[in-house]
Amino acid sequence: MTGTDLPGRTKGEKEHNQGLARSLFRVTLPRWRGGRYSLSKLFFNFYLLAMGSFVAIAFTADFVISTAQRGITDDYARRFMRGTITLIEDELFRQPRSTWPRKIRELDEKFSYKLGIVERISLDRTLTPTQVDKLDSGDIAIDHDGDIMYHRLGTSSQVLVVGPLASNRNPELKDRLPLELRLRLLTWSLTGLIFGIALWFWVRPVWRDLEALRQTARDLGDGNFEARSPAARSQLFAPLSDTMNNMAERVQQLLATHRELACGISHELRTPIARMRFALEMLTETDELAERERLWAMMEGDLEELDHLIDTSLTYARFEREAPEPHFSSVQFASWLVAEVDAVRLLGRNLDITVDTSELPEKLCVDLDRKAMPYALRNLLRNAFKYASKEIRVSAEILAEQILIHVDDDGIGIPPEEREHIFSAFTRLDRSRDRSTGGYGLGLAITRRVLELHGGTAIAGASPQGGARFTLSWKACQ
Repeated sequence: MTGTDLPGRTKGEKEHNQGLARSLFRVTLPRWRGGRYSLSKLFFNFYLLAMGSFVAIAFTADFVISTAQRGITDDYARRFMRGTITLIEDELFRQPRSTWPRKIRELDEKFSYKLGIVERISLDRTLTPTQVDKLDSGDIAIDHDGDIMYHRLGTSSQVLVVGPLASNRNPELKDRLPLELRLRLLTWSLTGLIFGIALWFWVRPVWRDLEALRQTARDLGDGNFEARSPAARSQLFAPLSDTMNNMAERVQQLLATHRELACGISHELRTPIARMRFALEMLTETDELAERERLWAMMEGDLEELDHLIDTSLTYARFEREAPEPHFSSVQFASWLVAEVDAVRLLGRNLDITVDTSELPEKLCVDLDRKAMPYALRNLLRNAFKYASKEIRVSAEILAEQILIHVDDDGIGIPPEEREHIFSAFTRLDRSRDRSTGGYGLGLAITRRVLELHGGTAIAGASPQGGARFTLSWKACQ
């Protein structure tokens, strides 16, 4: 069991784990003030930003398009009005120049837009130099708004003014601008409403994902290591949700390993410390040299046992905390296996230790970590040394593209229900709790971690010799 339901947890340990969790999960998720107000605030912030950007882009595009089309529109208006202006000019030229103002007033009443005559010199400040050039060349000049047209009457100094074309005297033209304005307002209102609805349906799942992540982070920070973020509704936060859950599982595993190591080491420390305390008490009560030397040797053995316990525990903690990066290199497998067994053969005392590589292809090369793999193999051999009666047999073979190393002994064997359990840290069978075959239950756990680095595993089974068989397997590479 892990997390908050671990038995035997003290109040101080629980507070320590909660403090550690808060430091690990002090994430920078937004501190929204919960409820509808915060969701509305998020929505309106997004809406104003997006809609403002959309309107700005639309108006900019409209301005650019209008500017590009102005020349085309002016040419069209000039061609459209040229006939009318020519007729007005011909009618004026039939009259004496002195009657032109009166005639213009008469014609003005017959048109829906205004007509007038002004002096040429009065237009220098009204028209641009380009428009003035058009006017002097006899062409029709149009003002900047495209609403008033100017045409010079022959070679005279007088200019015919036509417009504004959208004159208030024409009710149809008078109502056109408000109608266009109403249509534009209606269009923009519908656009804003549709955009707001679409944005709401996009923001709402985002908000829910943020709330779920915030609540998960709060639960983890309070020490509830079983808390997990639900599946994200939006693809935007799906990777973050998966990452947080993976991080929570990793932290939960690390804390469980931390507690397991603490409990296991504290349990294992009791026996050598108690023996050392007993030896010290006996040492003060005896003057016999032989007895004192025996007690000193006992304490030295206990110190070596403590040193080995600490070293093995640190090795296991390193594998559990973060798997080291393996460094693979190719070795000639048969000779490597023989050399590794020979390196620890002396520890087997009078045991008959044999190595069988006859099932391997000649000159088989295998990729392995030359630092970690020997540790795994030697742990299996040391375990066999404790329980074997007379012989140990090491063999290797290739099966289904997997290379297998078997370590068989003729000892008491392992019950089927215990064969998987013994690879857990600080796990020992009841029959191995005496000092001669004791150990700390870490060697096999480390062996499996080493094989996992190689993409393989370590398993236990029954040996043809009647005892236990331990097998290392990983993918072969020739």
